[in-house]
Amino acid sequence: MSVRNLVVWVASAAVVAGLAPAAFGQDNYTAPRNALGQPDLSGIWANNSATPMERPEQLGEKATLTDEELAELTQRIDEFRDAEQAGDLLGDRLIQQALGNSEFQDFDVITGNYNAFWLVERQLDNRTSLVIDPPNGRIPAMTDAAQARAAERSAYRAEHPSDGPEDRTLGDRCLHFQAPNMGSGYNSYFQLLQTPTHVAIFQEMGHFSRLIPIEDRPHVDEDVRLWAGDARGRWEGDTLVVETRNYSPKTGFSGASENLHLVERFTRISPSILRQEVTLNDPDTWTQPWTVELLHESTMDPIFEYACHEGNYSMPGILAGARLEEREAAGGGQ
Repeated sequence: MSVRNLVVWVASAAVVAGLAPAAFGQDNYTAPRNALGQPDLSGIWANNSATPMERPEQLGEKATLTDEELAELTQRIDEFRDAEQAGDLLGDRLIQQALGNSEFQDFDVITGNYNAFWLVERQLDNRTSLVIDPPNGRIPAMTDAAQARAAERSAYRAEHPSDGPEDRTLGDRCLHFQAPNMGSGYNSYFQLLQTPTHVAIFQEMGHFSRLIPIEDRPHVDEDVRLWAGDARGRWEGDTLVVETRNYSPKTGFSGASENLHLVERFTRISPSILRQEVTLNDPDTWTQPWTVELLHESTMDPIFEYACHEGNYSMPGILAGARLEEREAAGGGQ
């Protein structure tokens, strides 16, 4: 399941309205200290927000919904959530449906998908987008170079969707998933651990661990390229700042090039809420930097194994299906 971008499962409008941003943070809140004297950000955190990544165009410059508008939107969502396949309840697709976007298309009209019973409970609040900068709540336009790269990739995939495993995504091959994971509702939990010299972030999606030095240590050489980039952390007051660069060109984090410079800011804004601001800066891909705000809720739920490994058992089936389609297209049938 991809990034720009997941399901809302709200029992009532009253519950939803109570999850407005003002309820998340506390004025003048100071995070507790751990045994090391650091702000304590440790624990398991869940991102189950149903707020869309980008503000729907129908909402214009409206950054927040009134409680009445939120209740109405929640009612619309609740009317069809049990009837839809899970794929149509993920990401910005959910809000597109609720707002009656005429360009909405079913997630999978061929094989279908499991239903909403299998999806985690979600929260919708008054925010109209996770993107907080630019102020219009939308990801900036791609540069001409980035559009050309995307068109080249699309043209290749159209001609070579599954010639071999190398043509499938890193996720299909169980090699790598986006880190940090900005999606929600699908394996969107992570555990954060702190030591005197490092912070470890273990994300449920792809059972991937990020080991981030917080001591004064230079980045690796510019020629060294890593799927999750090379991260370095530091404390700025109560905020953990993590800067990541040196991405592999194979990663394509949110469509970015290998020159992406990503900055995360983790701040505990209440006993149960960890705010993560993610700023993506890549002049080779977007016309300006952009920032996402994620609000993670503390949870006692365990993180389960993602059970996806290199040599994905599904790969032979994927490739066999592609060969079958080729035979059918050539008139060979079975």
